[in-house]
Amino acid sequence: MQSLWFFDDVNLFKVLCPHKFKAYKEEHDFCAYKKKDYIYFEADSANKVYLIEKGKVKIGYYSEEGNEIIKAILSKGELFGEKAILGAEKRDEFAQSIDNSTSICPISVETMHNLMRNNQTFSLKVYKFIGFKFKKLERRLQLLLFKDTKTRLIEFLDELCNDYGYNCDKTGDQIIKHPFTQKDIASLIGTSRPTINILLNELKEENYLDFNRKEIRILKSSA
Repeated sequence: MQSLWFFDDVNLFKVLCPHKFKAYKEEHDFCAYKKKDYIYFEADSANKVYLIEKGKVKIGYYSEEGNEIIKAILSKGELFGEKAILGAEKRDEFAQSIDNSTSICPISVETMHNLMRNNQTFSLKVYKFIGFKFKKLERRLQLLLFKDTKTRLIEFLDELCNDYGYNCDKTGDQIIKHPFTQKDIASLIGTSRPTINILLNELKEENYLDFNRKEIRILKSSA
C-alpha cells in the first residue's frame, strides 16, 4: 500500500540531487542542521527546493491561534519546498530539522527548471512527486472528513508499519520505531494530544498494541 504521509516509493535524492549532474557538481554544496534549526520560515522567499541527504525534517505552519500544525515529517531521499517549482514566491509553511545531524541539498529554482528542461527522467520524477503529493492531501482530507478519530489513528498506525515497521522474529509482533511524538500524531490526524493518549491506552487495553515514547508494537494477537 502506498504511504499516505510520504512519497516513499522512490528515493528522490538518488535521482534529483544536482551533484549527480556534471554541469552542477562543482558548484553544489550541502547544508548541515541541528535539531530545532529552521531551514525556512513562513513568508520567506521561495527561491529553492530541498532534498534530504540524511536526517529528518518537520513541515508545518501555525494557526491563527498560534498552534503548531504539522503537515509531515520527512526523511532521507524526500523533497520539500516544491511549491517554488510551480511559481510560489513566498513560503506558506515552515521547515525545521528534528534530527541532530540533518544534511540538506538546496537546489535553486533556476537550477531545478534547467534540469527539468534538459532531463526528461528528472522532469517526470518531479511531476510524479507533485502529483502524488496532491493525491495524498486529497486522501488525508477524506480521512479527516469522513472517518472517526479512532479509525484515523489505526489507519495512521498502518502507514507507520509501512514506513518504519518490521516483524519481531520471536513474537511475530510488528514493531514500529518512529520519529513522532503524540503531539505530532495528533496534528497529523486532526485531533488533540490528550485524545491520542486516551485512544492509545484504549487500544492497549484491547490488546491491539503496546507502546512507549519511541516504539509502538502492534500485537500479533490483533492480526
